[in-house]
This record gives sequence, structure tokens and C-alpha cells, in this order.
Amino acid sequence: MNKLSLTETQNPATENIDLMDSLSIAQTINKEDQKVALAVEQTLPQIAQAIELIAQSFLEGGRLCYFGAGTSGRLGVLDASECWPTFGVNHKMVQGFIAGGDQALRYSIENAEDNAQLGLEDITHFSPTPKDVVVAISSSGTPKYLIAVLQEAKKQGAHTISISCNPDAPIKDISDIFINPIVGPEAITGSSRLKAGTAQKMVLNMLSTGAMIRIGKVYKNYMIDLRMVNEKLRKRGIRFVCEIADCTPSQAEDYLAQANNEVKTACVIAIKQCSAEDARKLLAQERGILRRII
Repeated sequence: MNKLSLTETQNPATENIDLMDSLSIAQTINKEDQKVALAVEQTLPQIAQAIELIAQSFLEGGRLCYFGAGTSGRLGVLDASECWPTFGVNHKMVQGFIAGGDQALRYSIENAEDNAQLGLEDITHFSPTPKDVVVAISSSGTPKYLIAVLQEAKKQGAHTISISCNPDAPIKDISDIFINPIVGPEAITGSSRLKAGTAQKMVLNMLSTGAMIRIGKVYKNYMIDLRMVNEKLRKRGIRFVCEIADCTPSQAEDYLAQANNEVKTACVIAIKQCSAEDARKLLAQERGILRRII
């Protein structure tokens, strides 16, 4: 028998979880979850490398693309989809593919991860270049889908990163950076949507957020390139301009109107008392980094 992935082994701390009452079940799972952040902490040097790689790719006009199967694929698509409203980037700048296609976001298509051809089709659809970064996400690091993705990405000269909770993951050897939070066996044997999924979500949060910070999408801790696409985000954008530029809500709305609802541009208009055109020129000169202007 082949050696089991660490995430497939049995957890002795939960072998009697089926005999527990509801509170004990919750306490036991919570105790296991507390190990996740500590495991991710051990991978921070690799995460930092990945953030720098992705940020540099963005500055050179490159893209970030996540690939995964099952829970891992859904997490990648989730992270990619939230970059547009949070950081105002083009949808093509951060993308996500899941083995089995969009149907797999809602329904389990478990055999898709074993299909290398699907991986080749998806990476071909993405069409990687040497400017791009391809990230493979997998608890075990064994899916043929991902191996095909990474091999083709490397052939095309793209940078490759993999995230896995298995130290012996096959995808490790075809990745420029290997991020390996070792969370140990799951509370329910093999259910990698638990600790492994939580660890992957934490890592993805840091990769996308960290890279966006590095390219100027955040001022202090304000998401100053957010898209004001609903009432909640509109109120948030007005509040950000008020707090950054020290102005009233009505003034903030006026600056935002001049800036076509671009929060960062509105802040420059307010502080520099300039036109929207001049504000955009200043931002372009400083590669969008607001701190260099105000």
C-alpha cells in the first residue's frame, strides 16, 4: 500500500468523537482548529517569498491564477472573486479554476482531480506567460489535475507556487515555492475541508492581501481601491475619504463624484486640492502608492 498522506491518517485525539455530546464535539474540533494558525506560522518565510513574487508579477503586468480540486478549488475561486470588489483590480488579474469547472463549485465532482486532461485544458485556457504566477492548492498535493497544471505552467515559463498540508506532496517538486502548513490528521479522518481547508484559506488571504498591499492597493489599513458597487461599499468609501482627508461626508461625496467614485483619487483631490486629472497623474507617477503623495 502506498504511504498515506498526512491528512488521510487517523487522529487519536478524536477516535471517540462519535460518542461525544454536541458541546464536546464542538470543543474537540475547536481544539484541533487551534493548531492551524500555529502550523501556518511555521510557513511565513515561504508565504513572504510568495507575496513578493506575486507583487512583482503584478507590477510587470502579470496575473495570478489559482488551481485546485474540491474544497481547495473552491477556496481559490473564492479568493480570486473577492479581489475585484476589495482591491478594484481587473477580473483577469486574479483568476481561479476548479477541477470539473463551475459546476464543481456547487456540486462535488470528486473524480475530476484524477483527470490530467482537465488540468491541461484549464491551464491552456488561462494561457500562462513568464510574467504570471500559478498557484496549486491541495491538502494532499497528489491530484493528477494539479500535476498537469504545474508541469504545463513551468513549460510556459510561469512562476509556480503550491500549497499543501502534506510534506511529501508530489506537487512540491514542480513548484518554485512550496508552502506546507502541517496541520496533522483531521478531526474526521480524511475530511480535508476542516483543518487543511482552514489553513489554505489563511494562506490565500495572506497571498492576495499581501501582494495587493505591496502594489499600493492599501493606505494605512484602508482598502482604498475598493469598488463602490453597493450601498455598504458606498458608505465605506465615503467614510474612508472622510477619515483619510479629514473632511465631512458631503465633501467626501463631492470629491468622489469628481473622481468617478475612485476612493484613492478622491483622497488626492481632497488633500492636494487638485483636479481629478492631476490626481490621477500624481498617482501614476507614484505607481498608485498613496503614501508617497500625501
